[in-house]
Amino acid sequence: MRVDLFDFELPEERIALRPTEPRDSAKMLVVRPGEALDDRTVGDLPSLLRAGDVLVFNDTKVIPAQLKGIRRRGDAQAQVEATLHMRVAPDRWLAFMRPGKRIAAGDRIHFGHDGNSCFLGQLDATVIEKGEGGEALLGFDLSGPFLDEALHTVGHIPLPPYIASKRDDDERDRADYQTIYAREEGAVAAPTAGLHFTPELFAALDAKGVERHFVTLHVGAGTFLPVKADDTADHKMHAEIGSVSRETANALNAAKARGGRIIAVGTTSLRLLESAAREDHTVPAWSGPTDIFITPGYRFRTADMLMTNFHLPRSTLFMLVSAFSGLDTMRAAYAHAIANRYRFYSYGDASLLYRAEMSDG
Repeated sequence: MRVDLFDFELPEERIALRPTEPRDSAKMLVVRPGEALDDRTVGDLPSLLRAGDVLVFNDTKVIPAQLKGIRRRGDAQAQVEATLHMRVAPDRWLAFMRPGKRIAAGDRIHFGHDGNSCFLGQLDATVIEKGEGGEALLGFDLSGPFLDEALHTVGHIPLPPYIASKRDDDERDRADYQTIYAREEGAVAAPTAGLHFTPELFAALDAKGVERHFVTLHVGAGTFLPVKADDTADHKMHAEIGSVSRETANALNAAKARGGRIIAVGTTSLRLLESAAREDHTVPAWSGPTDIFITPGYRFRTADMLMTNFHLPRSTLFMLVSAFSGLDTMRAAYAHAIANRYRFYSYGDASLLYRAEMSDG
């Protein structure tokens, strides 16, 4: 499909730089294909669900994956930045380097020379391989939990580019850019639909009889990469690592069997469920990398509803929601959201999307 079909004009002031407080007071646009749009708040979610429904959350935890350092090559040196996006070994990460043209295989990079880190104020790595588009494989001198500790000391929370270009990260972001149920460390971007949930909202959902189950997909920085191709067929997705436990798989299959609805909280949860799902629409225990790219025409096998934030124009995520609820429906929903001053992107408001009938497999 032509990528320009997924373009729209977003006023700069609609980009949220901080989350709403409290989190569950954010607006939520309910989108039922073929029906009128419904302006609600996240706190209304229990009233929109019924006993026996199941919410599926991504319990990945954001790590301080933004690193600043000095590249040394002989006597020459240059300042560089790295955004880690996928761990491939206890001491190795794939990273997006900026500026990418300043690095080459064999370079040594010294991160954290600002006096604030442990290990004598530094974390050192070697560029093992240089890939395309500024990507590189970094081999760190530390490994496993020692590397994790150093990253927490040296690294910064990797705010999305549309926020980072307007302000620096701070201590508030270490809490704001993390779900209350984050558990499995490894993401470099938050599963942002989950940022709206509070203990009070969980209690209200429990009282309604709505189940909660968790999957893990470590969101990579590739989620922010723009689609530069003119046609969706020419876009390459970066792989992310995920898993669905046997317990969660059994619970989802049981819910489906009794007529309960599956509500994916966030596009990451939905992409992982679709990666795992069988042809008969059941979900097995599953783990591994996924680079699934969902565009209109895709036949969904799992979720009946999707709770998600508002996404960038021409992004793979806007393509996904258009596949879920229909392109015309979502273009109208986004126009309504812009006109009614909804807040966009990671710290913005939410939408609750019902799956279009045409998307059913």
